[in-house]
Amino acid sequence: MSETVKPISIILMIVLALIWGSSFILIKQGLVVFAPDQVGALRVSSAFLFLLPVAFTRLKNLKNHHYPILFFSGMLGIFVPAFLFAFAQTRMSSSVAGIMNTLTPMFTMVMGVLLFSQKFRMIAIVGIVLGFGGTALLILSREGGQVTGINFYALLIVLACICYGANLNFIKFKIADLGALTITSISVMLIGPFALIYLLGMTDFTTQLTTAPGGWKAFGYIVLLGVMSTSIATFLFNRLVKISTPLFASSVTYIMPIVAVLWGVLDNEKLYAGHYIGMVAIVAGVYLANRRGK
Repeated sequence: MSETVKPISIILMIVLALIWGSSFILIKQGLVVFAPDQVGALRVSSAFLFLLPVAFTRLKNLKNHHYPILFFSGMLGIFVPAFLFAFAQTRMSSSVAGIMNTLTPMFTMVMGVLLFSQKFRMIAIVGIVLGFGGTALLILSREGGQVTGINFYALLIVLACICYGANLNFIKFKIADLGALTITSISVMLIGPFALIYLLGMTDFTTQLTTAPGGWKAFGYIVLLGVMSTSIATFLFNRLVKISTPLFASSVTYIMPIVAVLWGVLDNEKLYAGHYIGMVAIVAGVYLANRRGK
């Protein structure tokens, strides 16, 4: 494949960074009205309903053994993280959540080593140590600018990134015979009913939607999150990987936290020295951990 970067590749990367970087402010706006479990369930349900027509067209590509694998992939890569991020953002800013999400490529590599016998390079070890140091600083940095006490809610995002990293390796090594669009749409189809049943049958979602001030507005934010971040962005990323290189496509990781921080600043969130230092350390660590070389 040619290493020349096409203009359309740059456009797709920017659009992806805007979509994924905006996810955290959308979660924040949804939490104004809905409980975190409702936000997580609504996000998955929205993606489910949006992707269902696509999933039906992909069923012919499946064999019986694919279904439990895809269900597990959907739970690990979509269902569980949707709830973890919603609960985490009840006690931390959308800016910091966006910064911490940058750990996903690093955990992808770590889980590849732990679960699938992939090999570390020395520069990758340096990157991992640097990235984890930045994460520790973010976890310890409080809203008032002090570095004290562990914010345990930040650990939920770490767990979500571990889920993402494990799932990406799982997809790569266990279901390599299926296309990315098939994996995404069928996974969401299999887990979506659980989210929808929980949302409508086990929470007061409909009451909140129809009676709480701003209910429909918050509903729109989370539906937008499910449709754009979980569904459309996946299509765009698959296209970007196909027309460019994996190395170029991964560079979206470095733009996402900038978008998340900008949205947070516009929403009057405040970041302090510890947050900025942690962000730089994580981004630098991810870069080193994923750097190509001998």
